[in-house]
Amino acid sequence: MENVTLNVKGMSCGHCVKAIEGSVGELKGVEKVSVDLENAKVSVQFDADAVSLNKIKETIDDQGYDVA
Repeated sequence: MENVTLNVKGMSCGHCVKAIEGSVGELKGVEKVSVDLENAKVSVQFDADAVSLNKIKETIDDQGYDVA
């Protein structure tokens, strides 16, 4: 299991949290997603054999947020 914390710009409310946690959480291999609005960070625990970090970033980007 890998853990990564991403800097994500554009998140501002509970809807943003639900959009990211919902979309990333549905990816096969993702165990846990946690959004920290105050610090603009998204922490993800995932199985690198099942899903790539790029796929996770792409999924956040597809929701309309900028992953740094």
